[in-house]
Amino acid sequence: MAVLAASAPPKSQRPPRQRSTQSTRRQTRAAYLLITPFLIVFVAMLIVPLFYSGYLSLFATQLIGGQEFVGLANYVQALTDPSFLGGLGRVGLFLLIQVPIMLVLALFFALALDSSRVRGSKAARLAIFVPYAVPGVVATLMWGYLYGNDFGPIAQTFRAIGIDAPNLLANDTILGSMMNIVTWEFVGYNMIIMYAALRTIPTELFDAAEVDGASEWRVAWSIKIPAIRPAIMLTVIFSIIGSFQLFNEPNLLYRLAPNVIGNDFTPNQYAYTVAFVNQDVPYAAAIAFLLGLVIMVVSYVVQLSTQRKENLS
Repeated sequence: MAVLAASAPPKSQRPPRQRSTQSTRRQTRAAYLLITPFLIVFVAMLIVPLFYSGYLSLFATQLIGGQEFVGLANYVQALTDPSFLGGLGRVGLFLLIQVPIMLVLALFFALALDSSRVRGSKAARLAIFVPYAVPGVVATLMWGYLYGNDFGPIAQTFRAIGIDAPNLLANDTILGSMMNIVTWEFVGYNMIIMYAALRTIPTELFDAAEVDGASEWRVAWSIKIPAIRPAIMLTVIFSIIGSFQLFNEPNLLYRLAPNVIGNDFTPNQYAYTVAFVNQDVPYAAAIAFLLGLVIMVVSYVVQLSTQRKENLS
């Protein structure tokens, strides 16, 4: 034993590779220790409720006897439910019209602020971003007041100049009014993402384009926009998810236009009504899972089509 102890090298004489391995192990243990609180909260607040909701969606609430296992019957019912399908159609139309307008405006503002011709870019950037800092509930209530046909400033302005005021909370205008609210809220958020991506482009590319005599428009179209395609795609995916999750705007505007907006105006609002008004939690869970599946499919199709276009080009 004494011979073995004497033959073992002291810590100061151990090979560098062995010391680096021990240091890496300590860093790994410290990293797992630091992320453990997040993992606990993530599993407890997201993973467990997700699996529990999936479990509940396989049951049906009976007036007598409580809950009964029905398998996929709730999903089949949701796929033939006119309220759910109508809400999907409305948010689909919302997505096709509102998202392109919002992202084009965000891209325009980002390119304008990134160019050297805009003065006061810091103040302009703050002014465009400030609406995103306003809570969605407050923004909807504010715009609801502006839209009011009897007391709203927009209607009063039209009447003051002798023109009939448009009813911005009517059947044929309510979706456009919601599009305006969401666009006002999230243009600044998407602009910041695109602007941050623009600031990472190497300036050598702009110098070379300037030497070649390229205009600002040509630089933006041929250099800047292609360089920030990943950021643009990120904003597209976020916007798709947000469109299908539309809830605050119809839920609050419902108080102002109850004859126009129903409890099933969007899938999220319909799931909320089914769960907390009709007290049918299993069916609401099935609706929520189907909505999540639709979001995943649409996001995947958009991303896949964009990648194919990039490969072809």
